[in-house]
Amino acid sequence: MTGRIASLGMYDHPAQQVANDRLWSAIAAVLRERGVAEVPARLDRTRDVQAIWRDPALLFGQACGYPLIADPTLDLRVIAFPIYAGRESGSVIVARAADPRGSVAAFRDSRAAINDRQSNTGMNLFRATVAPFAGQGAFFAEVVETGAHRASIVAVGTGKADLAAIDRVTYAAIARFEPALVAGLKIVAPSPASPSLPFVTAAGTDAETVAALRSALDHVAADPDLAAVRETLFLAGTIPAEPDALTPISTLEAEANRAGYPTLR
Repeated sequence: MTGRIASLGMYDHPAQQVANDRLWSAIAAVLRERGVAEVPARLDRTRDVQAIWRDPALLFGQACGYPLIADPTLDLRVIAFPIYAGRESGSVIVARAADPRGSVAAFRDSRAAINDRQSNTGMNLFRATVAPFAGQGAFFAEVVETGAHRASIVAVGTGKADLAAIDRVTYAAIARFEPALVAGLKIVAPSPASPSLPFVTAAGTDAETVAALRSALDHVAADPDLAAVRETLFLAGTIPAEPDALTPISTLEAEANRAGYPTLR
């Protein structure tokens, strides 16, 4: 292991880890060809992704968009945004299939599950979905923080919570690789659309390395030998990072604030 770090921990279901390893190997090969130094041979799965985001040695990773706009101490440079196959980026709002309630508004005074208060897909998009119905007060009787989208799915499925917002890509992975976990759930509504989880590097990464990273992403998005890898990861391609690309996340937060619903509750 070198001093630099690579991580793809945001969408790394056990059934996707071989695909993520192959994706990184292909990215790393391009970086080495471009003369980038200290390219790690393997992805780092030893630490929490939030700790990795704060490591100045981060060469390549993927981050949640909400902390990037909400936490001024998080110093990352956005490289590009992934495009996920056939799926608008955002969340799905899920409940138990047997629950007779058919709209988000009908879940007032129920129990919600969120993965993390700093999550875009688990909290910010959930808040944006609920804000029009909240009436400047508490909408839920209880909000349980589970620590992970999969745990939120389990909480709803087992009756510990009634409603949750689950990242679309995570939900697709669970539905494919652990279908029993979602067999008893239904999608009540989609969340508002949102940028996908960006690929990032440490803010101090030099311009030549950033250019090499973008070139590597273009390569792995088009390489026919990686078609099965991309399919396993639901990855259809990447798009360049524009300066205002995360603005929709900030806009949704601002709209919830204007509606008198700054906190999911």
